[in-house]
Amino acid sequence: MLSIPNKTFYEMVEKGGLVPAKDLKTILGEAEKNKTFLGSLLVSRNLMAEDQLAEMIAQYHKVEYVDLTKKSIDRSVLELVPESIARTYELIAFERQGRNVSLAMLDPKDLTAIDFIKKKTGFTVKPYLTTEKALETVLASYRVSLRAEFDHILKESAKESKASTGASLEEVAVDIPIVRVVDTLIRYAVFEDASDIHIEPSEKFVLVRYRIDGVLREMLTLPREIHPAVVARIKILSNLKIDEHRLPQDGRIKVETKEFKISLRVSTIPIFDGEKIVMRILDEEGENLDFEQLGFIGNLQETIERSFKRPHGMILVTGPTGSGKTTTLYTALKQLNTPKVNISTVEDPIEYRMERVNQIQVNPKIGLTFAMGLRALLRQDPNIIMVGEIRDQETADIAINAALTGHLVLSTLHTNNAPTALPRLLDMHVEPFLISSTVNVIIGQRLVRKICRNCIESYTLSKEAITELKKQIDVDHILYALKKANAILTEVESLESLLFYRGKGCEQCGNTGYKGRIGIYEILEVTDTIRALILKRVSSDEITQAALKEGMLVMAQDGFIKAKSGVTTIEEVLRVTKE
Repeated sequence: MLSIPNKTFYEMVEKGGLVPAKDLKTILGEAEKNKTFLGSLLVSRNLMAEDQLAEMIAQYHKVEYVDLTKKSIDRSVLELVPESIARTYELIAFERQGRNVSLAMLDPKDLTAIDFIKKKTGFTVKPYLTTEKALETVLASYRVSLRAEFDHILKESAKESKASTGASLEEVAVDIPIVRVVDTLIRYAVFEDASDIHIEPSEKFVLVRYRIDGVLREMLTLPREIHPAVVARIKILSNLKIDEHRLPQDGRIKVETKEFKISLRVSTIPIFDGEKIVMRILDEEGENLDFEQLGFIGNLQETIERSFKRPHGMILVTGPTGSGKTTTLYTALKQLNTPKVNISTVEDPIEYRMERVNQIQVNPKIGLTFAMGLRALLRQDPNIIMVGEIRDQETADIAINAALTGHLVLSTLHTNNAPTALPRLLDMHVEPFLISSTVNVIIGQRLVRKICRNCIESYTLSKEAITELKKQIDVDHILYALKKANAILTEVESLESLLFYRGKGCEQCGNTGYKGRIGIYEILEVTDTIRALILKRVSSDEITQAALKEGMLVMAQDGFIKAKSGVTTIEEVLRVTKE
Protein backbone atom coordinates (compact mmCIF):
# COMPACT_ATOMS: atom_id res chain seq x y z
CA MET A 1 0.00 0.00 0.00
CA LEU A 2 1.13 3.55 -0.64
CA SER A 3 2.41 5.48 2.33
CA ILE A 4 3.37 9.01 3.38
CA PRO A 5 6.68 10.18 4.90
CA ASN A 6 6.29 9.79 8.67
CA LYS A 7 6.96 13.44 9.54
CA THR A 8 4.48 14.66 6.91
CA PHE A 9 1.88 12.16 8.10
CA TYR A 10 2.51 13.19 11.71
CA GLU A 11 1.75 16.81 10.82
CA MET A 12 -1.45 15.82 8.96
CA VAL A 13 -2.72 13.77 11.91
CA GLU A 14 -1.71 16.42 14.45
CA LYS A 15 -3.40 19.16 12.45
CA GLY A 16 -6.62 17.14 12.22
CA GLY A 17 -6.55 16.29 15.93
CA LEU A 18 -7.25 12.66 15.08
CA VAL A 19 -4.97 11.12 17.72
CA PRO A 20 -4.04 12.38 21.22
CA ALA A 21 -0.80 14.37 20.92
CA LYS A 22 0.98 12.34 23.64
CA ASP A 23 0.21 8.99 21.98
CA LEU A 24 1.07 10.34 18.55
CA LYS A 25 4.52 11.53 19.58
CA THR A 26 5.35 8.26 21.34
CA ILE A 27 4.30 6.14 18.35
CA LEU A 28 6.19 8.40 15.93
CA GLY A 29 9.38 7.65 17.89
CA GLU A 30 8.65 3.94 17.68
CA ALA A 31 7.95 4.15 13.91
CA GLU A 32 11.20 6.03 13.28
CA LYS A 33 13.18 3.55 15.40
CA ASN A 34 11.74 0.46 13.66
CA LYS A 35 11.64 2.14 10.22
CA THR A 36 7.93 1.46 9.81
CA PHE A 37 5.06 3.59 8.53
CA LEU A 38 3.45 5.66 11.31
CA GLY A 39 0.00 5.16 9.78
CA SER A 40 0.27 1.36 9.95
CA LEU A 41 1.20 1.54 13.64
CA LEU A 42 -1.74 3.83 14.41
CA VAL A 43 -4.13 1.40 12.69
CA SER A 44 -2.62 -1.64 14.48
CA ARG A 45 -3.11 0.16 17.85
CA ASN A 46 -6.73 0.98 16.96
CA LEU A 47 -5.99 4.71 17.15
CA MET A 48 -7.06 5.19 13.52
CA ALA A 49 -9.44 3.32 11.22
CA GLU A 50 -7.95 1.70 8.12
CA ASP A 51 -10.35 3.49 5.75
CA GLN A 52 -9.50 6.81 7.44
CA LEU A 53 -5.81 6.12 6.80
CA ALA A 54 -6.52 5.20 3.18
CA GLU A 55 -8.43 8.44 2.58
CA MET A 56 -5.48 10.47 3.90
CA ILE A 57 -3.02 8.55 1.69
CA ALA A 58 -5.31 9.05 -1.34
CA GLN A 59 -5.49 12.78 -0.60
CA TYR A 60 -1.70 13.06 -0.29
CA HIS A 61 -1.01 11.15 -3.54
CA LYS A 62 -3.92 12.80 -5.41
CA VAL A 63 -5.66 9.53 -6.28
CA GLU A 64 -9.29 8.48 -5.73
CA TYR A 65 -10.30 6.20 -2.84
CA VAL A 66 -13.00 3.53 -3.02
CA ASP A 67 -14.61 1.66 -0.11
CA LEU A 68 -15.09 -1.81 -1.61
CA THR A 69 -17.21 -2.94 1.34
CA LYS A 70 -19.97 -0.62 0.10
CA LYS A 71 -19.79 -1.91 -3.49
CA SER A 72 -21.92 -4.69 -4.94
CA ILE A 73 -19.56 -6.24 -7.49
CA ASP A 74 -21.01 -8.16 -10.39
CA ARG A 75 -19.43 -11.61 -10.79
CA SER A 76 -18.74 -11.00 -14.51
CA VAL A 77 -16.81 -7.82 -13.63
CA LEU A 78 -14.86 -9.52 -10.82
CA GLU A 79 -13.78 -12.33 -13.14
CA LEU A 80 -12.41 -9.94 -15.77
CA VAL A 81 -9.21 -10.35 -13.70
CA PRO A 82 -8.42 -14.00 -12.77
CA GLU A 83 -7.89 -14.65 -9.06
CA SER A 84 -4.20 -15.53 -9.42
CA ILE A 85 -3.52 -12.15 -11.11
CA ALA A 86 -5.71 -10.27 -8.61
CA ARG A 87 -3.72 -11.75 -5.72
CA THR A 88 -0.32 -11.25 -7.38
CA TYR A 89 -0.92 -7.57 -8.16
CA GLU A 90 -3.23 -6.90 -5.18
CA LEU A 91 -6.14 -5.44 -7.13
CA ILE A 92 -9.85 -5.99 -7.83
CA ALA A 93 -11.98 -5.12 -10.86
CA PHE A 94 -15.16 -3.63 -9.34
CA GLU A 95 -16.92 -1.63 -12.09
CA ARG A 96 -17.17 -1.71 -15.88
CA GLN A 97 -18.55 0.85 -18.30
CA GLY A 98 -18.19 -0.07 -21.95
CA ARG A 99 -14.48 -0.67 -22.54
CA ASN A 100 -13.45 0.98 -19.26
CA VAL A 101 -12.76 -0.98 -16.07
CA SER A 102 -12.25 0.44 -12.56
CA LEU A 103 -9.56 -1.22 -10.47
CA ALA A 104 -9.29 -1.03 -6.67
CA MET A 105 -5.59 -1.30 -5.81
CA LEU A 106 -3.25 -1.08 -2.83
CA ASP A 107 -0.89 0.89 -5.07
CA PRO A 108 -2.78 2.86 -7.77
CA LYS A 109 0.57 4.16 -9.02
CA ASP A 110 1.83 0.68 -9.94
CA LEU A 111 2.16 1.28 -13.69
CA THR A 112 3.43 -2.26 -14.31
CA ALA A 113 0.22 -3.75 -12.90
CA ILE A 114 -1.99 -1.26 -14.74
CA ASP A 115 -0.27 -1.95 -18.09
CA PHE A 116 -0.54 -5.70 -17.50
CA ILE A 117 -4.32 -5.48 -16.87
CA LYS A 118 -4.72 -3.26 -19.98
CA LYS A 119 -3.05 -5.91 -22.13
CA LYS A 120 -4.83 -8.80 -20.38
CA THR A 121 -8.36 -7.36 -20.70
CA GLY A 122 -8.04 -4.96 -23.60
CA PHE A 123 -9.84 -2.35 -21.48
CA THR A 124 -8.87 1.14 -20.40
CA VAL A 125 -8.04 1.11 -16.69
CA LYS A 126 -9.01 3.66 -14.03
CA PRO A 127 -7.13 2.97 -10.74
CA TYR A 128 -8.49 3.63 -7.23
CA LEU A 129 -6.91 3.19 -3.80
CA THR A 130 -8.46 0.67 -1.39
CA THR A 131 -7.55 -0.91 1.95
CA GLU A 132 -5.93 -4.29 2.61
CA LYS A 133 -8.91 -5.42 4.67
CA ALA A 134 -11.42 -4.55 1.94
CA LEU A 135 -9.26 -6.17 -0.73
CA GLU A 136 -8.97 -9.43 1.26
CA THR A 137 -12.73 -9.51 1.81
CA VAL A 138 -13.45 -9.26 -1.92
CA LEU A 139 -10.65 -11.69 -2.84
CA ALA A 140 -12.38 -14.24 -0.60
CA SER A 141 -15.46 -14.03 -2.85
CA TYR A 142 -13.48 -15.74 -5.61
CA ARG A 143 -13.50 -18.83 -3.41
CA VAL A 144 -17.21 -18.96 -2.68
CA SER A 145 -17.75 -20.99 -5.85
CA LEU A 146 -15.38 -23.75 -4.64
CA ARG A 147 -17.83 -25.17 -2.11
CA ALA A 148 -20.62 -25.15 -4.68
CA GLU A 149 -18.19 -26.69 -7.15
CA PHE A 150 -17.49 -29.54 -4.73
CA ASP A 151 -21.19 -30.33 -4.33
CA HIS A 152 -21.51 -30.37 -8.11
CA ILE A 153 -18.49 -32.65 -8.51
CA LEU A 154 -19.82 -35.15 -5.97
CA LYS A 155 -23.17 -35.26 -7.77
CA GLU A 156 -21.40 -35.82 -11.07
CA SER A 157 -19.19 -38.42 -9.42
CA ALA A 158 -22.24 -40.38 -8.26
CA LYS A 159 -23.61 -40.41 -11.80
CA GLU A 160 -20.45 -41.00 -13.84
CA SER A 161 -17.85 -42.63 -11.58
CA LYS A 162 -16.69 -46.16 -12.28
CA ALA A 163 -15.97 -46.66 -8.55
CA SER A 164 -19.03 -48.87 -8.08
CA THR A 165 -18.92 -50.70 -11.43
CA GLY A 166 -16.22 -53.22 -10.57
CA ALA A 167 -13.52 -51.41 -12.57
CA SER A 168 -9.87 -51.74 -11.46
CA LEU A 169 -8.32 -49.17 -9.15
CA GLU A 170 -6.10 -47.97 -12.03
CA GLU A 171 -9.18 -47.27 -14.16
CA VAL A 172 -11.08 -45.61 -11.32
CA ALA A 173 -8.12 -43.38 -10.40
CA VAL A 174 -8.12 -41.69 -13.81
CA ASP A 175 -11.91 -41.37 -13.87
CA ILE A 176 -12.76 -37.71 -14.55
CA PRO A 177 -14.96 -37.12 -11.45
CA ILE A 178 -12.31 -38.64 -9.15
CA VAL A 179 -9.59 -36.53 -10.75
CA ARG A 180 -11.71 -33.44 -10.13
CA VAL A 181 -12.37 -34.44 -6.51
CA VAL A 182 -8.64 -34.69 -5.74
CA ASP A 183 -7.75 -31.56 -7.72
CA THR A 184 -10.44 -29.54 -5.91
CA LEU A 185 -9.34 -30.82 -2.48
CA ILE A 186 -5.82 -29.58 -3.20
CA ARG A 187 -6.86 -26.29 -4.80
CA TYR A 188 -9.25 -25.43 -1.97
CA ALA A 189 -6.54 -26.20 0.61
CA VAL A 190 -4.09 -23.86 -1.13
CA PHE A 191 -6.65 -21.04 -1.27
CA GLU A 192 -7.43 -21.52 2.44
CA ASP A 193 -3.68 -21.26 3.26
CA ALA A 194 -3.77 -24.74 4.80
CA SER A 195 -0.49 -26.44 5.70
CA ASP A 196 -1.86 -30.01 5.68
CA ILE A 197 -4.74 -32.01 4.19
CA HIS A 198 -6.05 -34.97 6.23
CA ILE A 199 -8.22 -37.58 4.47
CA GLU A 200 -9.55 -39.94 7.14
CA PRO A 201 -11.86 -42.91 6.41
CA SER A 202 -14.47 -44.00 8.92
CA GLU A 203 -17.16 -46.68 8.77
CA LYS A 204 -19.80 -44.51 7.08
CA PHE A 205 -17.97 -41.57 5.46
CA VAL A 206 -14.57 -39.99 4.74
CA LEU A 207 -13.67 -36.91 6.76
CA VAL A 208 -11.54 -34.18 5.16
CA ARG A 209 -9.75 -31.81 7.53
CA TYR A 210 -7.36 -28.95 6.80
CA ARG A 211 -4.75 -27.65 9.21
CA ILE A 212 -5.11 -23.87 9.03
CA ASP A 213 -2.96 -21.60 11.21
CA GLY A 214 -1.77 -24.66 13.13
CA VAL A 215 -5.27 -25.89 14.05
CA LEU A 216 -7.20 -28.70 12.34
CA ARG A 217 -10.61 -27.75 10.94
CA GLU A 218 -13.27 -30.13 9.64
CA MET A 219 -14.05 -29.00 6.09
CA LEU A 220 -16.37 -31.59 4.55
CA THR A 221 -17.22 -35.28 4.30
CA LEU A 222 -17.00 -37.50 1.22
CA PRO A 223 -19.04 -40.61 0.47
CA ARG A 224 -17.38 -43.78 1.79
CA GLU A 225 -17.70 -45.45 -1.64
CA ILE A 226 -15.25 -43.10 -3.38
CA HIS A 227 -12.49 -43.44 -0.76
CA PRO A 228 -10.57 -46.27 -2.56
CA ALA A 229 -10.63 -44.26 -5.79
CA VAL A 230 -9.42 -41.06 -4.08
CA VAL A 231 -6.56 -42.99 -2.39
CA ALA A 232 -5.63 -44.65 -5.69
CA ARG A 233 -5.58 -41.28 -7.47
CA ILE A 234 -3.28 -39.74 -4.85
CA LYS A 235 -1.00 -42.81 -4.93
CA ILE A 236 -0.65 -42.59 -8.73
CA LEU A 237 0.22 -38.88 -8.51
CA SER A 238 2.86 -39.54 -5.81
CA ASN A 239 4.34 -42.68 -7.44
CA LEU A 240 3.26 -45.04 -4.66
CA LYS A 241 2.17 -48.67 -4.96
CA ILE A 242 -1.57 -48.78 -5.61
CA ASP A 243 -1.96 -52.40 -4.48
CA GLU A 244 -0.09 -51.94 -1.18
CA HIS A 245 -2.65 -51.34 1.59
CA ARG A 246 -0.95 -52.91 4.62
CA LEU A 247 2.21 -50.79 4.97
CA PRO A 248 2.82 -47.04 5.35
CA GLN A 249 4.11 -45.28 2.23
CA ASP A 250 5.66 -41.87 1.55
CA GLY A 251 5.74 -39.93 -1.70
CA ARG A 252 5.68 -36.48 -3.24
CA ILE A 253 3.45 -34.67 -5.73
CA LYS A 254 4.29 -31.54 -7.70
CA VAL A 255 1.37 -29.33 -8.70
CA GLU A 256 1.79 -26.37 -11.03
CA THR A 257 -1.16 -24.28 -12.22
CA LYS A 258 -1.65 -20.71 -13.39
CA GLU A 259 -2.57 -19.86 -9.79
CA PHE A 260 0.14 -21.59 -7.75
CA LYS A 261 3.17 -23.87 -7.78
CA ILE A 262 3.46 -26.26 -4.83
CA SER A 263 4.75 -29.64 -3.70
CA LEU A 264 2.76 -32.06 -1.56
CA ARG A 265 4.56 -34.45 0.78
CA VAL A 266 2.27 -37.49 0.92
CA SER A 267 2.06 -40.01 3.75
CA THR A 268 -0.30 -43.00 3.85
CA ILE A 269 -0.91 -45.32 6.81
CA PRO A 270 -3.26 -48.30 7.21
CA ILE A 271 -5.94 -47.77 9.88
CA PHE A 272 -8.97 -49.86 10.84
CA ASP A 273 -11.34 -48.35 8.25
CA GLY A 274 -8.90 -48.13 5.33
CA GLU A 275 -5.92 -45.92 4.51
CA LYS A 276 -5.50 -42.47 5.99
CA ILE A 277 -3.66 -39.90 3.88
CA VAL A 278 -1.96 -36.73 5.09
CA MET A 279 -0.54 -34.30 2.53
CA ARG A 280 1.81 -31.53 3.71
CA ILE A 281 1.60 -28.50 1.40
CA LEU A 282 4.96 -26.92 0.58
CA ASP A 283 5.48 -23.79 -1.46
CA GLU A 284 7.70 -25.02 -4.29
CA GLU A 285 9.55 -21.72 -4.51
CA GLY A 286 9.58 -20.99 -0.78
CA GLU A 287 8.11 -18.01 0.97
CA ASN A 288 9.70 -14.64 0.28
CA LEU A 289 9.84 -13.66 3.92
CA ASP A 290 12.15 -11.37 5.84
CA PHE A 291 12.87 -11.38 9.57
CA GLU A 292 10.37 -8.60 10.28
CA GLN A 293 7.55 -10.58 8.63
CA LEU A 294 8.48 -13.60 10.75
CA GLY A 295 7.98 -11.50 13.88
CA PHE A 296 11.54 -10.35 14.70
CA ILE A 297 10.97 -6.69 15.55
CA GLY A 298 13.01 -3.99 17.29
CA ASN A 299 16.04 -5.30 19.17
CA LEU A 300 15.23 -8.89 18.17
CA GLN A 301 15.58 -7.99 14.51
CA GLU A 302 18.87 -6.18 15.07
CA THR A 303 20.29 -9.13 17.04
CA ILE A 304 19.21 -11.78 14.53
CA GLU A 305 20.52 -9.89 11.50
CA ARG A 306 23.83 -9.21 13.24
CA SER A 307 24.18 -12.88 14.21
CA PHE A 308 23.59 -14.23 10.71
CA LYS A 309 26.21 -11.86 9.28
CA ARG A 310 29.01 -13.43 11.35
CA PRO A 311 31.42 -15.40 9.13
CA HIS A 312 31.72 -18.50 11.33
CA GLY A 313 30.34 -20.18 14.42
CA MET A 314 27.03 -21.90 15.12
CA ILE A 315 23.47 -20.59 15.23
CA LEU A 316 20.82 -22.87 16.74
CA VAL A 317 17.04 -22.57 16.46
CA THR A 318 15.01 -24.44 19.10
CA GLY A 319 11.38 -25.33 19.58
CA PRO A 320 8.95 -28.24 19.16
CA THR A 321 7.82 -29.70 15.83
CA GLY A 322 5.74 -27.18 13.89
CA SER A 323 7.15 -24.08 15.59
CA GLY A 324 8.59 -22.60 12.38
CA LYS A 325 12.26 -23.45 12.92
CA THR A 326 12.83 -24.44 9.26
CA THR A 327 11.19 -21.24 8.00
CA THR A 328 13.53 -19.16 10.17
CA LEU A 329 16.58 -20.97 8.79
CA TYR A 330 15.40 -20.66 5.17
CA THR A 331 14.75 -16.94 5.67
CA ALA A 332 18.35 -16.59 6.87
CA LEU A 333 19.67 -18.65 3.93
CA LYS A 334 17.80 -16.45 1.45
CA GLN A 335 19.52 -13.38 2.87
CA LEU A 336 22.93 -15.09 2.93
CA ASN A 337 22.56 -16.63 -0.55
CA THR A 338 24.85 -14.65 -2.85
CA PRO A 339 27.15 -15.76 -5.71
CA LYS A 340 30.14 -15.19 -3.41
CA VAL A 341 29.38 -18.04 -0.99
CA ASN A 342 28.91 -21.80 -1.23
CA ILE A 343 25.86 -22.89 0.78
CA SER A 344 25.13 -26.57 1.42
CA THR A 345 22.40 -28.26 3.45
CA VAL A 346 21.55 -31.70 4.86
CA GLU A 347 17.80 -32.01 5.40
CA ASP A 348 15.06 -34.49 6.22
CA PRO A 349 13.02 -33.73 4.21
CA ILE A 350 13.98 -30.97 1.77
CA GLU A 351 10.98 -28.65 2.17
CA TYR A 352 11.91 -25.76 -0.13
CA ARG A 353 14.18 -25.67 -3.16
CA MET A 354 16.66 -22.81 -3.38
CA GLU A 355 18.79 -21.66 -6.31
CA ARG A 356 22.59 -21.97 -5.81
CA VAL A 357 22.09 -24.04 -2.63
CA ASN A 358 23.33 -27.64 -2.63
CA GLN A 359 20.68 -29.64 -0.78
CA ILE A 360 21.14 -33.25 0.39
CA GLN A 361 18.12 -35.38 1.32
CA VAL A 362 18.81 -37.72 4.26
CA ASN A 363 18.09 -41.38 3.45
CA PRO A 364 18.70 -43.72 6.43
CA LYS A 365 17.76 -46.80 4.34
CA ILE A 366 21.04 -46.50 2.43
CA GLY A 367 23.05 -45.14 5.34
CA LEU A 368 22.88 -41.47 4.31
CA THR A 369 22.43 -39.91 7.75
CA PHE A 370 22.82 -36.31 8.90
CA ALA A 371 26.34 -37.16 10.09
CA MET A 372 27.38 -38.80 6.81
CA GLY A 373 25.92 -35.99 4.70
CA LEU A 374 27.56 -33.34 6.87
CA ARG A 375 30.92 -35.10 6.69
CA ALA A 376 30.67 -35.25 2.88
CA LEU A 377 29.73 -31.55 2.64
CA LEU A 378 32.87 -30.52 4.50
CA ARG A 379 34.90 -31.84 1.56
CA GLN A 380 32.92 -29.60 -0.82
CA ASP A 381 34.50 -26.28 0.23
CA PRO A 382 31.37 -24.79 1.90
CA ASN A 383 31.10 -21.35 3.50
CA ILE A 384 27.69 -21.90 5.09
CA ILE A 385 26.19 -25.22 6.18
CA MET A 386 22.63 -25.89 7.31
CA VAL A 387 21.94 -29.14 9.18
CA GLY A 388 18.21 -29.87 9.40
CA GLU A 389 18.48 -31.15 12.96
CA ILE A 390 21.17 -32.18 15.44
CA ARG A 391 19.85 -35.47 16.84
CA ASP A 392 22.91 -37.34 18.05
CA GLN A 393 26.47 -36.99 19.30
CA GLU A 394 28.10 -37.78 15.95
CA THR A 395 26.19 -35.03 14.11
CA ALA A 396 26.82 -32.60 16.99
CA ASP A 397 30.58 -33.30 16.96
CA ILE A 398 30.92 -32.79 13.20
CA ALA A 399 28.80 -29.61 13.27
CA ILE A 400 30.83 -28.18 16.16
CA ASN A 401 34.10 -28.96 14.40
CA ALA A 402 32.81 -27.34 11.20
CA ALA A 403 31.98 -24.17 13.17
CA LEU A 404 35.46 -24.27 14.73
CA THR A 405 37.18 -24.46 11.35
CA GLY A 406 35.73 -21.28 9.85
CA HIS A 407 32.25 -22.30 8.67
CA LEU A 408 28.92 -20.75 9.58
CA VAL A 409 26.70 -23.62 10.74
CA LEU A 410 22.92 -23.30 11.11
CA SER A 411 20.86 -26.03 12.73
CA THR A 412 17.90 -26.89 14.96
CA LEU A 413 17.44 -28.65 18.29
CA HIS A 414 14.25 -30.02 19.85
CA THR A 415 14.31 -28.20 23.19
CA ASN A 416 11.63 -26.14 24.93
CA ASN A 417 13.55 -22.86 24.93
CA ALA A 418 16.88 -21.27 24.06
CA PRO A 419 18.78 -21.79 27.37
CA THR A 420 17.99 -25.54 27.54
CA ALA A 421 19.83 -26.06 24.23
CA LEU A 422 23.17 -25.72 26.02
CA PRO A 423 22.62 -28.57 28.54
CA ARG A 424 21.17 -30.61 25.64
CA LEU A 425 24.50 -30.39 23.83
CA LEU A 426 26.27 -31.38 27.05
CA ASP A 427 23.96 -34.43 27.22
CA MET A 428 25.27 -35.36 23.76
CA HIS A 429 28.76 -35.43 25.33
CA VAL A 430 29.98 -32.31 23.53
CA GLU A 431 32.78 -30.74 25.56
CA PRO A 432 31.85 -27.44 27.30
CA PHE A 433 34.84 -25.57 25.88
CA LEU A 434 33.74 -26.53 22.34
CA ILE A 435 30.19 -25.28 22.95
CA SER A 436 31.35 -22.00 24.47
CA SER A 437 33.77 -21.29 21.63
CA THR A 438 31.47 -22.13 18.70
CA VAL A 439 27.83 -21.31 19.55
CA ASN A 440 27.10 -17.65 18.72
CA VAL A 441 23.39 -17.41 19.37
CA ILE A 442 20.40 -19.61 20.21
CA ILE A 443 16.86 -18.75 19.13
CA GLY A 444 13.82 -20.18 20.92
CA GLN A 445 10.50 -19.82 19.14
CA ARG A 446 6.81 -20.68 18.91
CA LEU A 447 4.09 -19.78 16.41
CA VAL A 448 1.00 -17.88 17.53
CA ARG A 449 -2.12 -17.16 15.49
CA LYS A 450 -2.59 -13.55 14.39
CA ILE A 451 -5.81 -11.65 15.07
CA CYS A 452 -8.02 -11.33 12.00
CA ARG A 453 -7.77 -7.71 10.84
CA ASN A 454 -11.35 -7.81 9.58
CA CYS A 455 -12.96 -8.38 12.99
CA ILE A 456 -10.40 -7.07 15.50
CA GLU A 457 -11.74 -5.38 18.64
CA SER A 458 -10.12 -3.92 21.76
CA TYR A 459 -10.91 -4.71 25.39
CA THR A 460 -9.48 -4.32 28.90
CA LEU A 461 -8.75 -7.15 31.29
CA SER A 462 -11.16 -7.65 34.20
CA LYS A 463 -9.85 -8.00 37.76
CA GLU A 464 -10.78 -11.69 37.67
CA ALA A 465 -8.82 -12.20 34.43
CA ILE A 466 -5.76 -10.46 35.88
CA THR A 467 -5.94 -12.59 39.04
CA GLU A 468 -6.05 -15.72 36.90
CA LEU A 469 -3.22 -14.38 34.74
CA LYS A 470 -1.00 -13.82 37.77
CA LYS A 471 -1.27 -17.53 38.56
CA GLN A 472 0.31 -18.36 35.18
CA ILE A 473 2.88 -15.61 34.55
CA ASP A 474 5.03 -13.04 36.32
CA VAL A 475 3.03 -9.86 35.61
CA ASP A 476 5.87 -7.57 36.76
CA HIS A 477 8.23 -9.14 34.21
CA ILE A 478 5.60 -8.64 31.51
CA LEU A 479 5.11 -4.96 32.40
CA TYR A 480 8.89 -4.50 32.41
CA ALA A 481 9.13 -5.96 28.90
CA LEU A 482 6.25 -3.81 27.61
CA LYS A 483 7.90 -0.64 28.95
CA LYS A 484 11.30 -1.60 27.60
CA ALA A 485 9.78 -2.11 24.13
CA ASN A 486 7.92 1.24 24.37
CA ALA A 487 4.64 -0.67 24.01
CA ILE A 488 3.26 1.17 27.05
CA LEU A 489 4.07 4.35 28.93
CA THR A 490 6.65 4.05 31.72
CA GLU A 491 4.23 5.36 34.39
CA VAL A 492 1.74 2.49 33.82
CA GLU A 493 1.88 0.19 36.85
CA SER A 494 -0.87 -2.39 36.21
CA LEU A 495 -2.50 -4.36 33.42
CA GLU A 496 -6.00 -3.09 34.29
CA SER A 497 -5.69 0.14 32.30
CA LEU A 498 -4.15 -1.43 29.20
CA LEU A 499 -5.99 -2.14 25.96
CA PHE A 500 -5.58 -5.60 24.49
CA TYR A 501 -7.12 -7.05 21.33
CA ARG A 502 -9.01 -10.08 20.02
CA GLY A 503 -11.00 -11.14 16.98
CA LYS A 504 -14.79 -11.30 17.22
CA GLY A 505 -14.96 -13.92 14.46
CA CYS A 506 -16.17 -13.32 10.91
CA GLU A 507 -16.67 -15.13 7.62
CA GLN A 508 -13.21 -14.12 6.44
CA CYS A 509 -11.45 -15.97 9.30
CA GLY A 510 -13.90 -18.88 9.53
CA ASN A 511 -15.35 -17.35 12.74
CA THR A 512 -12.16 -18.17 14.64
CA GLY A 513 -11.00 -14.58 15.19
CA TYR A 514 -7.59 -15.51 13.81
CA LYS A 515 -5.99 -15.41 10.37
CA GLY A 516 -2.32 -16.21 9.71
CA ARG A 517 0.51 -16.92 12.13
CA ILE A 518 3.61 -15.13 13.40
CA GLY A 519 6.51 -16.11 15.64
CA ILE A 520 7.27 -15.17 19.21
CA TYR A 521 10.93 -15.46 20.14
CA GLU A 522 13.71 -15.36 22.68
CA ILE A 523 17.30 -14.87 21.58
CA LEU A 524 20.17 -15.99 23.80
CA GLU A 525 23.48 -14.44 22.73
CA VAL A 526 26.48 -16.39 24.01
CA THR A 527 28.35 -13.58 25.75
CA ASP A 528 31.46 -13.85 27.93
CA THR A 529 29.22 -14.30 30.99
CA ILE A 530 27.26 -17.16 29.35
CA ARG A 531 30.50 -18.79 28.13
CA ALA A 532 31.86 -18.85 31.68
CA LEU A 533 28.66 -20.53 32.90
CA ILE A 534 28.82 -23.15 30.11
CA LEU A 535 32.35 -24.07 31.17
CA LYS A 536 31.03 -24.61 34.71
CA ARG A 537 28.27 -26.94 33.36
CA VAL A 538 25.56 -24.97 35.17
CA SER A 539 21.83 -25.68 34.77
CA SER A 540 19.61 -24.02 32.17
CA ASP A 541 17.87 -22.06 34.97
CA GLU A 542 21.15 -20.38 35.95
CA ILE A 543 21.88 -19.58 32.30
CA THR A 544 18.37 -18.09 31.97
CA GLN A 545 18.83 -15.86 35.03
CA ALA A 546 22.19 -14.62 33.74
CA ALA A 547 20.72 -13.93 30.27
CA LEU A 548 17.78 -12.03 31.78
CA LYS A 549 20.19 -9.79 33.68
CA GLU A 550 21.89 -9.05 30.37
CA GLY A 551 18.59 -8.00 28.80
CA MET A 552 17.21 -11.13 27.16
CA LEU A 553 13.42 -11.21 26.71
CA VAL A 554 11.78 -14.62 27.06
CA MET A 555 9.11 -15.82 24.61
CA ALA A 556 6.19 -14.94 26.90
CA GLN A 557 7.43 -11.34 27.12
CA ASP A 558 7.81 -11.05 23.34
CA GLY A 559 4.35 -12.58 23.02
CA PHE A 560 2.79 -9.98 25.33
CA ILE A 561 4.47 -7.18 23.38
CA LYS A 562 2.76 -8.54 20.25
CA ALA A 563 -0.52 -8.96 22.15
CA LYS A 564 -0.38 -5.33 23.33
CA SER A 565 0.34 -4.24 19.74
CA GLY A 566 -2.79 -6.01 18.43
CA VAL A 567 -0.91 -8.72 16.55
CA THR A 568 -2.08 -11.70 18.63
CA THR A 569 -4.08 -12.44 21.78
CA ILE A 570 -3.07 -13.12 25.37
CA GLU A 571 -4.77 -16.53 25.10
CA GLU A 572 -2.58 -17.51 22.15
CA VAL A 573 0.61 -16.49 23.96
CA LEU A 574 -0.33 -18.51 27.03
CA ARG A 575 -1.38 -21.49 24.87
CA VAL A 576 1.96 -21.87 23.12
CA THR A 577 4.27 -20.97 26.03
CA LYS A 578 2.85 -23.46 28.53
CA GLU A 579 5.37 -26.19 29.31
